[in-house]
Amino acid sequence: MPEPKREVTFKKSATGLVAHFRAMASPCEVLVDSTDEALIKSLAQHVADEAWRIESKFSRYRTDNIVFQINNAQGKPVIVDEETAELLDFAAQAYQLSDGMFDLTSGLLRQLWRFDGSDQIPTPEAAAALCQNIGWHHVNWQRPQLRLHAGMEIDFGGIGKEYAVDRAAAIVHQQSDCAVLINFGGDLYATAPPRHSPHWLVGIEKIGGGKSALIQLSKGGLATSGDANRFLLKDGVRYPHVINPKTGWPIMDAPRSVTVAAPSCVEAGLIATFAMLAGSDADDFLAEQAILHWIQH
Repeated sequence: MPEPKREVTFKKSATGLVAHFRAMASPCEVLVDSTDEALIKSLAQHVADEAWRIESKFSRYRTDNIVFQINNAQGKPVIVDEETAELLDFAAQAYQLSDGMFDLTSGLLRQLWRFDGSDQIPTPEAAAALCQNIGWHHVNWQRPQLRLHAGMEIDFGGIGKEYAVDRAAAIVHQQSDCAVLINFGGDLYATAPPRHSPHWLVGIEKIGGGKSALIQLSKGGLATSGDANRFLLKDGVRYPHVINPKTGWPIMDAPRSVTVAAPSCVEAGLIATFAMLAGSDADDFLAEQAILHWIQH
């Protein structure tokens, strides 16, 4: 596919100069609590460069990266670099913690499910057949060597954007003590509260319309998982985009949206996803985590 346009633009706002760019199929922005325009532009460029680096390295749409190499190895082992190994270790841990519901190999299901608002629903038989090539327990992962059975794939889409947010925040910390808010398509990280307020104000879309909820974020990550824009609708039945990797079928009783605040964006995103995967037990799951969260049914 053609290389996306990579450009950082800046717009004046009530809070100062805001940087905008696109990465990982999402609108991204960087807010820096400073009046130093040179510093703002420098930090924003560092953030964008890191987002684009991670996108290039881990996108499933490219033919020149480690993901393509792994997914096209035809059952042969692949030696991965340290960064990829860290993400694979994290995915393996998430698989265990979720009792197999968070599965890095479940991206194959996109072949059946196109959550574009249409009524194109696959058959349960087709989903069950595809599930034969899904399951982290089938993966041979002995760091730094990974081997998938032929026909299997990995897809970092479930953690990639949140990981990019945290990595960009780490780079910002190295460059400046300024308070910075990083937003990659609704996945956020605040490095510190702004100078003249104890928190940043972040809007969370209200399902079904109405005023957005305003969340106060001082420091740390914030992530949302939900089906507001990704679903199918047939005969009055809504099929959300959260899929059980064991059955290949959407979790029909999942919440419409879950937002979680946590020390890192990756942690926030993982807990939000776990809650969606818990279906009707999402409220109980989130209550057990003793973590700030917002849930919409």
